[in-house]
Amino acid sequence: MSGASEPPAQRIERLERELRLARAELDEFTRAVSHDLRAPLRHLGAYTQILREDLPEPQLALALPHLERISEAARLMGLQIDGLMRLAQLGQAPLQPVSFDVAALAQAVYAELRRAPGPDNADGPRARSVDWAVGPDIPPISADATLLREVLAQLLANALKFTRPRPQASISLTGCQEGGQCVLTLADNGVGFNPAYQSRLFQPFSRLHGIKAFEGLGLGLATTRKIIERHGGHIEASGLPDGGCRVSVRLPLA
Repeated sequence: MSGASEPPAQRIERLERELRLARAELDEFTRAVSHDLRAPLRHLGAYTQILREDLPEPQLALALPHLERISEAARLMGLQIDGLMRLAQLGQAPLQPVSFDVAALAQAVYAELRRAPGPDNADGPRARSVDWAVGPDIPPISADATLLREVLAQLLANALKFTRPRPQASISLTGCQEGGQCVLTLADNGVGFNPAYQSRLFQPFSRLHGIKAFEGLGLGLATTRKIIERHGGHIEASGLPDGGCRVSVRLPLA
């Protein structure tokens, strides 16, 4: 029976069955991929360690740089598998939206990022100067608590990372009500990006900057987009090379 001739109730029931089947197939696929890819990684790690322990000292000195590259590549691939699994699972768990004060949450997330070990630490030996500001009167939004925190953490971490070359970094978060939604805008004065590649920005494993210049797997913004779209929202970004970046997020009002 074609969809056009089905009674509405039967069509809804059929579509729900197809959706459940698709989700089950996705779960099975992601589990298989995770298992099948992790086994070779474990072998790489095990045999690399055996070579480290068994090679005589002269040969080990020559082989060690290559062994370290193999170990690092295996580590990064493990992180990529974890990221893919996370991305696949985002559509499974039900949302639990609550009303949020975005400004307060953003301040808390920013403080956590600045306390964390690493090149963006506020108190470490290479402490950075960052002008961080949150605009007044950001409307409250309705979102899942865990997922919204992840969105803010990812966007603020990116802003801190890509303003690293600046002697005085500037990052700001503002918000307003527009068309029944809250529009959040995160702006920075970092390295920006070429707008010709804007369409690639939120694709998995897509990187617009070299891995040697800025660390990362290229999954953060893809995950962020999926979270926002699950809330019925929208994300977009604009920037220029060496001209900073603006990320706009639309989410439901509380």
